[in-house]
Amino acid sequence: MVMAAQHFLVPIDFSEYANQALDYALTLAGKLDAQITLLHVIQSLPLGGADMGVALPYAYLQDLEAEIMQNMEAYRAKVVNAGLEADITVVHGVPFHEILETAKTHKVDLIIMGTHGRTGLQHVLLGSVAEKVVRLAPCPVLVVRQPTVVPVL
Repeated sequence: MVMAAQHFLVPIDFSEYANQALDYALTLAGKLDAQITLLHVIQSLPLGGADMGVALPYAYLQDLEAEIMQNMEAYRAKVVNAGLEADITVVHGVPFHEILETAKTHKVDLIIMGTHGRTGLQHVLLGSVAEKVVRLAPCPVLVVRQPTVVPVL
């Protein structure tokens, strides 16, 4: 029995890899009439960060969140312009953990993400976040490498 995916989660870190993943999501969601949840994780500081003098001022965090929401609205507009439904979730935390939690709480059928994030750190096959999500996700994960061609279905 084949189940059609109706709800996709696309983690967005504003990298080219995330852009490529969103292009795939738009193509697939258009064929399946699926909803897309766009997720951005504001990475938490390492433990002890505030104790080590690196706590960020509240005003700076507010400005950062406002800028992130503005950028995420541009991503949502791209989805809506493709004739699809999209919602935005922005959370604070550890990226792989928040991706997994959002997949569970939003009951997504498929996670579509890039192989690497904006850090540019290259691992053998996958970035550390993508690798953890693939191993631990409660649903299938489509990992998109960049550059590539968007599929024609």
